[in-house]
Amino acid sequence: MIGSRIRNPQRARGVPAGVASTPNRFTFTGSQGGELSGRLDLPPTEPRAFALFAHCFTCGKDIAAASRISAGLVAEGYAVLRFDFTGLGSSEGEFANTSFTSNVEDLVAAADALRDRHEAPSLLVGHSLGGAAVLAAAPRIEEVTAVATIAAPSEPAHVAGVFDDADIERIRRDGEAEVRLAGRPFTVGAGFLDDIDRSKLTESLATMRAALMIMHSPVDNLVGVDHARAIHEAARHPKSFVSLDGADHLLTDRADAAWAADVLAAWAGRYVPELPEHDHAEGEVLVEEAETGDFTQTVHAGNHHLLADEPKGTGDDRGPTPYDLLLAGLGACTSMTIRMYARRKELPLDDVRVTLRHERTHADDCRDESDRPCRVEVIDRDIELVGDLTDDQRAKLLEIAGKCPVHRTLESDLRVHTRLVDA
Repeated sequence: MIGSRIRNPQRARGVPAGVASTPNRFTFTGSQGGELSGRLDLPPTEPRAFALFAHCFTCGKDIAAASRISAGLVAEGYAVLRFDFTGLGSSEGEFANTSFTSNVEDLVAAADALRDRHEAPSLLVGHSLGGAAVLAAAPRIEEVTAVATIAAPSEPAHVAGVFDDADIERIRRDGEAEVRLAGRPFTVGAGFLDDIDRSKLTESLATMRAALMIMHSPVDNLVGVDHARAIHEAARHPKSFVSLDGADHLLTDRADAAWAADVLAAWAGRYVPELPEHDHAEGEVLVEEAETGDFTQTVHAGNHHLLADEPKGTGDDRGPTPYDLLLAGLGACTSMTIRMYARRKELPLDDVRVTLRHERTHADDCRDESDRPCRVEVIDRDIELVGDLTDDQRAKLLEIAGKCPVHRTLESDLRVHTRLVDA
């Protein structure tokens, strides 16, 4: 039983829930022979592409910007590997013996490990000095088709600005010295300073064949926006610039990181390889268990991929429940049918919003063989019509809503034929 009514056209858009990822510890041998510690976040469905994320100078893979941007990419179907560079976080090695060049070598080693175990990255993302590192690494990873930098310096030597003159003098005089960066002690070697002076991105940018997106805040007070301009001028096409207006260097505001991830995922989708098409007949839907979760299901409808799950407590809440999907099908069909009719009749309909609820209730006029009241499935459907419509037009559109194909199917004498097939 489906009940429908038209509600007042008030706008109250919700925010869709994010897609949970499956984190996997990912270790590999770095450029200096130590074991580097990483985290590979996988989407519940087949990844559309693999991405490699390089964190900022002295930060680590779990800094807020890295984790939030990775989560945003995973929600869009990307698998993302982020790791601690040599001597940082949980990775082995001495930070004092590292350099910009060793960071680039670590990125190449990470790409090699991904290629051996899963699939080589087609997308590189780098934050701050990590952005400079992915620009240098990209020409050495042949599968890379897209590179994105966030608040990156145009030359690695810019990072020397985080040291004061006394620190630099001690490092060069003694070969290495302990300095405090962001309130934490780090031992920096003279080799690091020499290496950033020698490292130039001009050659990498001239030979990089991947598409490039440069994201930078015009109010970044650590790496000025002029660096973004210099990178853009030196790079080949295709290249794009996106302003992270109002964001700070570390993207500490969750909304800034989430927006950057959304833009990044949409942009990269133009350049990463497309997922293979599934060979299903038109109108055929394939449902199979996902690799993660107790009850999580992957739904393939043509070339579209959805998730279904049970709520927390029973399942992992990685997707809508089966009844949510049922209501979604009815709601989508209702809205489409109304829109088609309004367009054909040239009605001033600006927007349609359909809210649905499902419940089971007793029907007093129905009893089973044991003389107990029957349980009846009820769907309540509220329809909001936005536009300068007359009462007669609204009434007609409500009538049309009841004629949508899914509605008619649900209220028909429906039969489901089930059979076993060979695996």
